Amino acid sequence: MKKSKLQILTNGIIRENPVLVLVLGTCPTLAISTQAINGIGMGVSVLVVLTCSNIIISALKRIIPDTVRIPCYIVVIATFVTIVQLVMKAYLPALDQALGVYIPLIVVNCIILGRAEAFANKNSVIDSALDGIGMGLGYTLTATVMACIRELLGSGTVFGLAVTAGKITPFTIMVMAPGGFFVFGVLIAIAVPTFGKNLERAREAADVSNLRSAFSEAVAKNLLEPSDDSKVTISGVKLSSSGALEYVDADDLPFSLPASFSFSKATYSATFNFSTVRPSVALSVTSSD
Repeated sequence: MKKSKLQILTNGIIRENPVLVLVLGTCPTLAISTQAINGIGMGVSVLVVLTCSNIIISALKRIIPDTVRIPCYIVVIATFVTIVQLVMKAYLPALDQALGVYIPLIVVNCIILGRAEAFANKNSVIDSALDGIGMGLGYTLTATVMACIRELLGSGTVFGLAVTAGKITPFTIMVMAPGGFFVFGVLIAIAVPTFGKNLERAREAADVSNLRSAFSEAVAKNLLEPSDDSKVTISGVKLSSSGALEYVDADDLPFSLPASFSFSKATYSATFNFSTVRPSVALSVTSSD
């Protein structure tokens, strides 16, 4: 089912938060979230690059050859990262120095590349822009919240303003690597039970949609024809999150299939594979008299 514009926009903020639910882009998030201002600066940079890259990649998706699409994506992303870095050096030199190498490393940030491949390459310019804004806001909020917690507990300040400084001895470890992993783990422990079920249902719905599409494709390509003379055994095959194969009989599929079909050729067997965010889903079609 096609998502509404509002669902696309809010998807990355809540249900598929790139850091807490999809667990992408964790390295820069942990590295820069020692101060709240760093979290906002990095978040806004990712938001701008992600939104602009999504727009350009979506606009050029019919022009970019499939065989070189990833290098093309990187060139587009690198262009916007360079612009953001030059603007930051000119107007926010202190923030640029604090974020350091993590600004140019946005080029290979898996959130940016992931949304280009999974969404912008398949959807309209407007939808891609909304997806970029939503994912960017989700990243910004997460990085800022993590940074605020770590700065408050580790330094007694928030955005440089004294809150508990001089009153409570700060936990210096919170602004070090172990503190980052601790806060990250706590936030994930809160987010996954809250939003993880929604994501799992969405992935299962995508699996069902892929199976239905595979069957429709077989019919559209005249690989299958309605007939009363023979039947077709149809089974879906998918990989579980643990990597184990799961076989779904026709009776177990959550959508109805025609009672009888025959192959347009005497003997034919076909498998249609679909690459999704999760492991691939296949529909295997074999004839039986």
